Amino acid sequence: MIHDKSLAIYKNRPALVTGIEGEKISIAVFGGDSVRVREKDIEIIHPGPCTAKDLEAPPPAGNVREAWELLAEDAATADVAATAADAPQATSLKELAELVYGVFSPRSAWAAWELLKEGLYFSGDARAVSARPRSVVEEDEKKREEKQRETGDRAAFLEKLKKLPPFKITLRKGTDQGTGPQEKKEAPGLSEAERRFLGDVEALALGRSDKSRTMKELGKGETPEEAHRLLLGCGAWTVWENPHPGRFGLSRESAKVVPPPPPEEKRLDLTGLAAYAIDSPWSDDPDDAVSLETSGSAGQILWVHVADPAASIPPGSPADKEARDRGATLYLPEGASRMLAPEALPFFALDGLSPALSFKITLLPDLTIGEIDIVPSRVKVTRLTYEEADGLIAGEGNAALSALAALAARNVERRLDTGAVMIELPEVHIHVNMNASPREISVEPTKSYRSAEMVRECMIWAGEGAARWALKKQLPFPFISQEAGELPGKRLPGLAGAWQLRRCMRPRNLSAKPGVHWGLGLDEYTQVTSPLRRYTDLICHQQIRAFLRGEKTLNEEEILFRVSAAEAAASTVVRAERASRAHWLAVYLSGKKVSGDNSAGSNTAGSNAAVWEAVVLDRKGSKGTVIIPALGLETHVSLRGGEEPNDTISVGLSSVRIPEGEAGFALN
Repeated sequence: MIHDKSLAIYKNRPALVTGIEGEKISIAVFGGDSVRVREKDIEIIHPGPCTAKDLEAPPPAGNVREAWELLAEDAATADVAATAADAPQATSLKELAELVYGVFSPRSAWAAWELLKEGLYFSGDARAVSARPRSVVEEDEKKREEKQRETGDRAAFLEKLKKLPPFKITLRKGTDQGTGPQEKKEAPGLSEAERRFLGDVEALALGRSDKSRTMKELGKGETPEEAHRLLLGCGAWTVWENPHPGRFGLSRESAKVVPPPPPEEKRLDLTGLAAYAIDSPWSDDPDDAVSLETSGSAGQILWVHVADPAASIPPGSPADKEARDRGATLYLPEGASRMLAPEALPFFALDGLSPALSFKITLLPDLTIGEIDIVPSRVKVTRLTYEEADGLIAGEGNAALSALAALAARNVERRLDTGAVMIELPEVHIHVNMNASPREISVEPTKSYRSAEMVRECMIWAGEGAARWALKKQLPFPFISQEAGELPGKRLPGLAGAWQLRRCMRPRNLSAKPGVHWGLGLDEYTQVTSPLRRYTDLICHQQIRAFLRGEKTLNEEEILFRVSAAEAAASTVVRAERASRAHWLAVYLSGKKVSGDNSAGSNTAGSNAAVWEAVVLDRKGSKGTVIIPALGLETHVSLRGGEEPNDTISVGLSSVRIPEGEAGFALN
């Protein structure tokens, strides 16, 4: 029978019976509201009388483990004498309270209930309490001790991190030779046991999660940059960790699916025609080469030979799907993650005797395209760097290259006459040598080569010709167009003018319909010369290949589906490349020293003085946008007074923020 002021359990919380009216029982839940319930909704654990003060008192002293051992021993005896009439029965909650605490009171009853619900030593309910088996209890005790130790270790680790100063690159004054990029901030070393608490921080820094319990407990922002800063500050990471590919969900590994080599088939033998693959010295995946032949009244015939992966990578094949998911090869200063498996390069790269897909372009006297033909071929390619090719052109030691360079220069003028926009701003090549000891970062300005202009124009001719060829054949194709930008009313000369033009440029558009490409000054255009590096180029080759073989080609809907997927992936690649370059440039600058001599000149290769020449691109009040040619870096500085666009100024490094990939500069 339930009495007034009995102690009950309601939804695992203590409650005081305050009244009984028929089948309804009024209870006051401790720490809660008063409610009316039925008898089946509560469990009486003490008949009372009980008050709120009874439960506010601390639990009575008792010996839980001794009580458990006693009950466990009785349970073991009961198991042996399971058929005996006098076998011990299950213990009640009242008996448990008396056994543990020596008294049965409202407070000891509630404490006994908490022991039961804790579930370490006892199981059951208020009417029948059993001691849990010794082996199970000892295992749970071990786990609980480990958890408590883990909690204590984590608390100590967090206190250690809270005492760390914020990570900051301190630029050292002086002009002596520096020590290079800092390996890590001076901070208490972390043991392997402590590093385990940083898993969620690393996941946040690498873009695998947008939450971090550790960052939250430290009162820090849950952002990749703040996580990166903490990892640097505690010494878990060095500045040589580049988290940006991971943040964009990109793999640092190259494609795994190795396509088969090109099949044996009939190819036009062009090995007697000199073909040159011209690229930067660090390029190791040559996928285009050029040749020139003169055919009497037919005019000049430009051959653009392109790697032929579509010969053995049809749409929908495993290698094709993997390439589509990647969109493009990821080129990082520390290495490339390739769209196609590196093992496939010997099959397709243009080096020596190679299969190719050759674009035969007949150039009319005004350098417009007269005819275009595309054929599978076999070519013999000579590889040259831009510097080597320029040497041959300048020395007139190679008639074909000299003639091609002259044609390319004339084609630039032709395109300018049709409205093309030429933008030339300083660029640099950043290379990170992770295998050197110590590791090295080099930042080298990209030189202007006549042969680079020549190759660019040849590739543009190939793209224009391929677009015309596809239109003539009524072949569904991915075309590239660009809407006209709004040109400035007053065009500035020099770098400031180039910067103005770049800001006018609109994004390119890929479509199954051709359109004018404003920036190139062409009525129709596509890209076909990098099928080893860009998936959209591979799509073009697959369409060409299927058409030439008389096989079924992709329709416009299928083209658009593949282009959309590839462009989304390629856009992510571009952003990861840009962020990675900014990261490595910040790391490079972290090894520089603030010059103590304000008269120092521009930074030269290998110099450690943090002063450079910069060119003013734009000015808004006292703030200016400048470009530092030696770093290929645009930044903002406060100007003093009379500086105008295209003026050369001297700027000094003032700060480096590696987590943000940023550096600050000021007038020197």
